[in-house]
Amino acid sequence: MDRRTFNTALLAGAAATAVGPSFAKETSAPGKARNVVLVHGLFADGSSWLEVIPHLQAAGLNVTSVQNPLTTLEEAVASCRRVLDRQDGPTVLAGHSFSGMIVTEAGAHPNVSSVVYVAARAPDAGEDYAALAKRFPTPPASAGIVYDGDEGRLSEAAFLRDFAGDLPTAKARALFAVQQPFRKALLTGRTTQAAWRTKPSFYAVSTKDRTIDPDLQRFMASRMKARTVELASSHVSLISHPREVADLILEATKARSAAA
Repeated sequence: MDRRTFNTALLAGAAATAVGPSFAKETSAPGKARNVVLVHGLFADGSSWLEVIPHLQAAGLNVTSVQNPLTTLEEAVASCRRVLDRQDGPTVLAGHSFSGMIVTEAGAHPNVSSVVYVAARAPDAGEDYAALAKRFPTPPASAGIVYDGDEGRLSEAAFLRDFAGDLPTAKARALFAVQQPFRKALLTGRTTQAAWRTKPSFYAVSTKDRTIDPDLQRFMASRMKARTVELASSHVSLISHPREVADLILEATKARSAAA
């Protein structure tokens, strides 16, 4: 099967799951999950969720944004699990970008009732994500990663153009200023389990993404049979479309897995 045929098949499968956002009211009561744990990805820190958090808090939810150490996958998952341990009941675990790896692994935690992926990686257990991504066009942001020894980061030009391209320049530059470098070892980790196989799953695809190919996002969302929304956004939909991302998380609070 050539790439064109392959991508056409993927899009056909993904189209069956893609629907519009729920536009839940901020004053509506939270569902069965009363906690939300948020995890950031590469080129960011926990403040990347600041536009989403007020919407969730206005709905009465207890919200925590994890500070991902960006060192190794094992250490990143451990930091997330410590936060999940502190939750007092069913919890929605949501991740952006690389932290989909963390959601996929840590989402097996007994407190997690559903998982939400925001333009995020969603590997299967033991899957080589890099090999999966190679089936799709290389996103432009990849060329903008620069290394200082063991640490990687995104150049300012690539950050403004390919990571946060739909934000006002001043806001994108402020986000660039809090970018945290990642260790090379982080990219070599593989998940040992896939929470999306046992927990209700939700996915927000960024259709103008230049950091993770949109068709790759659609493939992962379709594979997990996720409740899917598509947002005309850059990679940082959690900042440019916080209302829609919050709506999807609010919807996820009403879902319960058999294990939760």
